[in-house]
Amino acid sequence: MSIFEVCMLACFGAAWPFSILRSYRARSNKGKSLFFLLVLVVGYIFGILHKIFYSFDIVLLLYCLNLTMISTDVYLYFRNRRIEKAERRR
Repeated sequence: MSIFEVCMLACFGAAWPFSILRSYRARSNKGKSLFFLLVLVVGYIFGILHKIFYSFDIVLLLYCLNLTMISTDVYLYFRNRRIEKAERRR
């Protein structure tokens, strides 16, 4: 386990609750990039796989927590897209 890896994951993880809350409240995808979110999801999956196969330690939980938060933001992206389409039809 590297303290630098823990700090990096903690810093990234600290930003996601604010992004999720903003997405939930705004009900809009303004300023969101699905491509960016999916690149991050893939990156965290690779980080998790590395931890499982080469360096199994407690930091794996931080990877999983961050992946869960990003996945929540991806879900909100699709929810907000559905809301935006419904509002355009009115």
